[in-house]
Amino acid sequence: MKRRNAPKKIDVSPERSTNNLENTFKDKAPPASASNSPAKQTTRVPLLAHKVPLDQGGLLDPQVNLFSDGTARISAPSTPWHELDLSDSFMNAVHVPVVPKSVWQKRRWFFLFGGFLGIFLGWLFTEGDPLAALSNVDFESFNFDMQKLVADLPSISNVMNVSEIFQPGREWLNSKTTSFVVGREVAARGQKKTHSVILIPGIVSSGLESWSTNPEAAPMFRKRIWASTAMLRAILTSKDTWVAAMSLDPDTGLDQEGYKVRAAQGLDAASSFMPGYWIWQKVIENLAALDYDHNDMQLFSYDWRLAYFNLEVRDRYFSRLKYQIELNLAVNDKKTVLVSHSMGALVTLWFMKWVEAEGFGGGGPDWCEKHVEAWVNIAGTLLGVPKAMSALLSGEMRDTVEINAAGVYLLERYFSRTERAKLFRSWAGAASMMLKGGNDVWGDDDAAPDDFPNATLSGGNIYYFRPEVYGNTSEISEQTVHPNLTLNDATTYILENVPASYQRMISANFSFGFERDPEQLKRNDQDHRKWTNPLEIRLPTAPSMSIYCLYGTGKETERGYFYQHGGYEQDEVTVAGSPVCFDEQCRNNTPRAPLDMPLSRRTWVDSSVTLENQVPKVRSGVVFNDGDGTVSLLSLGGMCVEGWKRDLYNPGKSKIVTHEIKHEPLALDVRGGPTTADHVDILGSSEMNEAVMDIVTGHGDRVQDRFHSKIQQYAAKIRWNGR
Repeated sequence: MKRRNAPKKIDVSPERSTNNLENTFKDKAPPASASNSPAKQTTRVPLLAHKVPLDQGGLLDPQVNLFSDGTARISAPSTPWHELDLSDSFMNAVHVPVVPKSVWQKRRWFFLFGGFLGIFLGWLFTEGDPLAALSNVDFESFNFDMQKLVADLPSISNVMNVSEIFQPGREWLNSKTTSFVVGREVAARGQKKTHSVILIPGIVSSGLESWSTNPEAAPMFRKRIWASTAMLRAILTSKDTWVAAMSLDPDTGLDQEGYKVRAAQGLDAASSFMPGYWIWQKVIENLAALDYDHNDMQLFSYDWRLAYFNLEVRDRYFSRLKYQIELNLAVNDKKTVLVSHSMGALVTLWFMKWVEAEGFGGGGPDWCEKHVEAWVNIAGTLLGVPKAMSALLSGEMRDTVEINAAGVYLLERYFSRTERAKLFRSWAGAASMMLKGGNDVWGDDDAAPDDFPNATLSGGNIYYFRPEVYGNTSEISEQTVHPNLTLNDATTYILENVPASYQRMISANFSFGFERDPEQLKRNDQDHRKWTNPLEIRLPTAPSMSIYCLYGTGKETERGYFYQHGGYEQDEVTVAGSPVCFDEQCRNNTPRAPLDMPLSRRTWVDSSVTLENQVPKVRSGVVFNDGDGTVSLLSLGGMCVEGWKRDLYNPGKSKIVTHEIKHEPLALDVRGGPTTADHVDILGSSEMNEAVMDIVTGHGDRVQDRFHSKIQQYAAKIRWNGR
C-alpha cells in the first residue's frame, strides 16, 4: 500500500546529476550573436535564476558578458551598473592565488559557521514543519528594495510599541527572582539563617564525571559526560564510548567493566545543567543572601542511574548524608532542613527509612526526630511519573514525539527509540519513578480520580494500542484502538517486553503496590525494596518534623499514551531457560523462551493521534491532564493532602503543609520568569524561593496550605480502604 505523503524518489546518481547540470547550463546560456566577430566572441552568463520586475515596468535579466579578449562587463539596462567593467576587479579577484589563512581566521569562520548552525537547528526543531511552510512561499513575487525598506524603518514605531513587546522580559530581569533579591528581602524582614540546609537534586540534575582510564574513554577523564557541553562533544564525537560509559551492567547494576563514572561534587554539581541553564543556582544565591555558605549549606549530588541500594553499596551515599546531618547538629546545635526536588523526594524517603532501620543506617527509631527539622519536598515524584512508563517501554516521551518530522528523523538516525529504551533500562534509578498504587490510585476502565468533570476520555487507561494498519489517522473506535491497558495491565506489559535482567533488577530493588495492613507496614520498615513507595511504608515517628509539599499546577502534563503495535523482533535477553521470578516468594518461576524466537513486540507512540476536542486533550499521541508539565497532579499532591493525613502512613503525626503554586509564566521568557511553576523552572520561582527562605530561618509558619487545583477532591477518590 502506498504511504500517504510519502516523499518523492529522486535519482541522485552521478550520471543523472552530471547530465542535469550540463542541460541546465545549455538551457540558460544564450546563443552567441551572429554579429560577433571571431576575434571577440561573447559569452553571456545570467546572474539570476528569474527576471526581476522594474519599478518603471518591464523585466530585467542581468547578465555578465565575457569576451574572448579577457574583458567582462555587466549587462543590466536601466540600472547604474549597466556596462560596468569587471576586467580589473572581478576577473582579477577570481584568479587571486589562495593564501593559507592564519589560525585565527580559520577559527573566526568556525564561530560563524557554529552560529548559523545553531540558528538552523533551533529553527529545525521548532513546532511544526518549517520545510513544508517554505514550500508555500512564492519567492518570484519578491521585489526587494533596500532603499525603500530603510526609508520605511522609522514608521515601524507608529504601528507597534517596542517597549511593550519587551516588557515581560524586562519584568523578569527586574523581578524578585533576579540573583539574591528574595534572600535580601527576607533578610530585610529581620529573618536570619537558623538551620543548616542540605539540597538533594532530582534525576538527571547531578553532573556525572568520567573516571575511566581505558584507551577509549581516557580522553574524557575527569570531564563531565553528563550535564555539560563536554557531554554534547562526547556524544557527537564518540557516541559508542559515551553510551558504554553511561550504561550500567544489566546484572550488577554498577559500572560496566572498564568504565568508571561518578557524580560531580559540591554546589556546582547541580547548580546548572549547562552554561546558561540554571537548576539550583537561584536557590543557592538566595540562601547566600542570608549568609549561608559551604559551612552550613551542602548539595548532596548522586549518581541517579543507580538503584538506591547500590548508591550505598558503591558510593556510601546515605552514610555520608547521615554523617553530615549529625555533624550539622554537633557544630550548630540545630537540626537540618532537607530540601529535595523531583526524584530527590524518593531519595529522601529512602534515606529516612534506611537511617533508622536496624542493619542498615542503625540510627534508631528516633533519629529523624532528633536530627531533621523539616523536609521541603519540591515537585516530588511521590507516586511516580507517567513519562517513565513510556520511556522505559519505547524510549519515548512528550519531548521526543512533539518535535517536527525533520527533528524526529535526525533523532532516530542518530539515537533511535531502541537505543534510548535500552539506555534508560540500564539506569535502575529511573525505575523508581514508575507509577505506584495500581488501579486503586490511577483509575480503571471506567474512570480515574483525576478525570475532569466533563471528561470524554478517561485517564484510567495508561496505554491505548492501535494496530499498525491504522497509523497516520486519528480515528478512535473499538476497532482502531485495542487493547486499552490500565496501570495494572501496563506494568505487566512492560515486564513482559523487557529483558530478564531488567525484571530481576526491578524485583530486587522496587515495589509498586498499595499496602493497608498495619502489621505489614511495620515489617516493611526492614524491606528496602518498599522504601521508595510511600503507599507501602510509614513516615518516621517524628512529631516535631514538618513536611512541606511545594509544587506547580496548571500546566499540561502527560497522563497516557496512544501506541502503535508493530511486528515481533528478537529479544535481547539472557540465556534461554534461565528462571525469572515474578513474585516475592518465587513460586512462579517461568523459563524464558529461546533467544532465536522473536517474542518482543515493536511499539512506538502514535504521533498521528491528535484530538484537540477531546477532554482531556490528546496531541501527538500523548494524553494530557493537570500537573507541572512533568509530574501528574495525583503524584505531586495525593500523599500530601490525603495519604499522610492518615495515622496509618504518618504514625508520628508530622505536620504536613501543601502549598500549590499556579503556573503563570511570563511571555517571551524561555524559563517562564518568577511566576513559573514548571517542574524544573519552579526552582527559580520567587514564591517557592521565599517559602524555602522562611523555613530555613525558622519561620515555617509563614508557609500555609494553598490550593489552585482540585487535588483534595481527586485524592479523596483514591481507594485508600481498598474499595
